[in-house]
Amino acid sequence: MLSLLDFVVIVVYLVGIAVLGIRLGGRQRSTEDYFLGGRDLPWWAVCFSVVATETSTLTIIGVPAVAYGGTMTFLQLTGGYLVGRIAVSLLFLPRYFKGEMNTAYAYLGKRFGNRMRSTASLTFMVTRLLADGVRLFATAIPIKVIADSAGMSFMGEPISYFQIILVLGVITAIYTMVGGIRAVIWIDVVQMGLYLLGGLLCAILLVNGLPDNWVQMAVQEGKFTVIDFGMDGSFTDWITQPYVALTAVIGGGVFSMASHGTDQLIVQRLLTCRNLKDSQRALIGSAVLVALQFALFLIVGVLLWIHYGGVTPQELGLSRGDEVFPRYIIEGLPAGLSGLLLAGILAAAMSTLSSSLNSLASSSMLDLVERSMKKSISEVQRLLFSRGLTLFWAGLFIVFASLFENTENPVVELGLAIASFTYGGLLGGFLLGIIVKQAREWDAVIAFLLTIVTMVLVIFGVWHNPAEGWIFILNPSDSIIEMSGLRQIAWPWYTLIGSVLCIFVGFLLSLRNQYMDRRPS
Repeated sequence: MLSLLDFVVIVVYLVGIAVLGIRLGGRQRSTEDYFLGGRDLPWWAVCFSVVATETSTLTIIGVPAVAYGGTMTFLQLTGGYLVGRIAVSLLFLPRYFKGEMNTAYAYLGKRFGNRMRSTASLTFMVTRLLADGVRLFATAIPIKVIADSAGMSFMGEPISYFQIILVLGVITAIYTMVGGIRAVIWIDVVQMGLYLLGGLLCAILLVNGLPDNWVQMAVQEGKFTVIDFGMDGSFTDWITQPYVALTAVIGGGVFSMASHGTDQLIVQRLLTCRNLKDSQRALIGSAVLVALQFALFLIVGVLLWIHYGGVTPQELGLSRGDEVFPRYIIEGLPAGLSGLLLAGILAAAMSTLSSSLNSLASSSMLDLVERSMKKSISEVQRLLFSRGLTLFWAGLFIVFASLFENTENPVVELGLAIASFTYGGLLGGFLLGIIVKQAREWDAVIAFLLTIVTMVLVIFGVWHNPAEGWIFILNPSDSIIEMSGLRQIAWPWYTLIGSVLCIFVGFLLSLRNQYMDRRPS
């Protein structure tokens, strides 16, 4: 049970972070200040911000759940992440800085035209709402566990996920709206330090409470398995298991190229650096920090598994694996430290939410609103409109985050899978512009939209049955999946499949351009 000291720590954090964010944001005089921090932020702060934004609450409660129910093979993804970020540093960042672009999709506008820029921007917005809606919901999980265990209620009813999400959304929206990207990045630095400190202290306390032979116990059960080459499996196993080495490195690498090279959420941070070299340092450095973070929280998951005697979450009276770590925070930590860990979870969620709000507002304003205005407006009006868009997106986030309550998947996997619907098309569109010189705007738009539709069908409907092979079943029931042994393509492959499809379709469509150009006028 949480003590009064724990609640004081949480309240002080929530109030303090909002005040600090407003003060660190400084005064914005233009939308470039508001969205890009005047392009004058140090690379190491941007690096920390990238890590805080992408890992968030999913790392803190989702990654331990993966290790608790399995092994540490999730860590193989970081090898792919490093490869993907190096590719982004060499392929995409020079193009962004060469033209001094203000959003990721400005490149598509310059290469193909405004239709493609607007299409990609709208796709990014939908993806962010869904993927980061999962992240915001993930934060409500431990808070809900706390509220239920403490018997907290509102108007005679137990505290709901929606009420928790509402409070977090409002507090984050306040400092994001006032302080802009500068406040977001500096608060990310503070928040990352907070949740890493909490995770490290938790690991130390867990180790001190375990039997002397805990390492041998974990090794015997294969909990410390990091590399899984999948050599004892079939080709189907490689395709359907997300953390086999081949899938993790190749699929994770392509996924990282999309998430860090085409997603405005990350690209916006990289554009706040002073120059190209600083941006490249921030991006590649983030891959190293992410690997260290994943390792820390996977170890926490293994330690929790030993601490609870290897029982399932259901045997602990929990409904999902994501609730195991929050339960330990409440029951197993001394007064004050529980509050610190929970504040760290809140910090992780708020860093991602604030980043999403600012990036969505920037993409809305710079990719859509400004380009649709028939007459120019003053810088003061542009800044006011940008802040209004921040509040607008905050409201939508609160609604979307409330939609994920009834899911049984670990939230970390759910969040990553959602992004796979559109990342393939986004990455494919960027690579189409680089590789296929004769491709034009409608080639890119058609290929992009066709890829997204195809990936929705693949992700929802393509299954493997041991008896029948690959089949198409749209939305089978849980009982059919369990009885028939149905398995889907592993989520790391989705981005690769989508990007290859987009490039191939765009290339085929571009062939008609050569024919049309040769026709006599």
